[in-house]
Amino acid sequence: MDYQQAAVELLLQRWQTTRQLGNPRGTPGATNSLCDVAGVRVGHSTQAAGERQTGVTAIVPPGDNLFMQPLPCGAAVLNGFAKPVGLVQIEELGVLHTPILLSNTLAVGTLFTALVREAIERNPELGRSLPTVNPLVLECNDGWLNDIQALAVTEQMARHALATASTGFARGSVGAGRGMSCFSLKGGIGTASRLIPTLNATLGVLVLANFGALNALTLDGVRMGEAIAPLLPELTPQRDAGSIIIIMATDAPLDARQLKRIARRAGAGLGRLGSYWGHGSGDIAVAFSTTATPQPPDEPELEPLLAAAADATEHAVVDALLTATAVTGFRGHHRPALSEVLDRLVILSACSGH
Repeated sequence: MDYQQAAVELLLQRWQTTRQLGNPRGTPGATNSLCDVAGVRVGHSTQAAGERQTGVTAIVPPGDNLFMQPLPCGAAVLNGFAKPVGLVQIEELGVLHTPILLSNTLAVGTLFTALVREAIERNPELGRSLPTVNPLVLECNDGWLNDIQALAVTEQMARHALATASTGFARGSVGAGRGMSCFSLKGGIGTASRLIPTLNATLGVLVLANFGALNALTLDGVRMGEAIAPLLPELTPQRDAGSIIIIMATDAPLDARQLKRIARRAGAGLGRLGSYWGHGSGDIAVAFSTTATPQPPDEPELEPLLAAAADATEHAVVDALLTATAVTGFRGHHRPALSEVLDRLVILSACSGH
């Protein structure tokens, strides 16, 4: 048995006994989710009807009126093959003025309007005696599993996701993640968190995972894509394209520049999974602080946050892969669930006597 095969066997043994993957380099928060950062909530609206497999996910920071009391925010565009709205002003001013909505590429305009309407309800003079608002909407292309041309996402779906946001949210094939693919398997919504004792702070991450080529998939440092591929000869390969959105929240009192630095470290987590941010992929990370008045720590104090951002991003993607359920959608296209594939590998390994 060579080293690679031995590594695969060990990973499968751990999967069989614990039903978990991921070796955190730090300490997860109480729920290992974005909502371990106090005040942050997440909501979904999911459409799962035949060829329409799509949805909306809302990330709602604390505060009743972000337009009047914005939060520090930074963003990092790792690869810009994407159609978001709101990043330009965040880059310029370093503040978040609305909740964050995620969905498919062709839903961006609809979600923009939904956030504008919500902001107007809270600020009736918006765009009149007050300035206009900067909604933040981010997207991935779910057109493999979803008939994206149907324009199935509505303002009502966006409002539902916002209104039902809570700290106990579903992951996997839900909300904006319903039609997403990841490493040729079913992708979607995943999350993780890390405690930062030196700053008495928490960093939470949520991903919308829709990227990666199967042969490159690396789990816990093991090249699992090469073991999985022979089980799925009928699978339509996915290029390292399609995009990933990473949302980070922290209660550390960081300023916009420091948040941008934290966001950029998401790329290290993606690299550990086997991604190189391919040509057709929009890979974007946004980080915000729930502390409205920054008290920036000294730069050396950021070190554990930088490490946590990479680690939590990696494990949020693994979470998306493991919680996602298989989906068949547009034109009969299918993406299997990683958990089912790993179970098949366990059985084959046992039958082969390894």
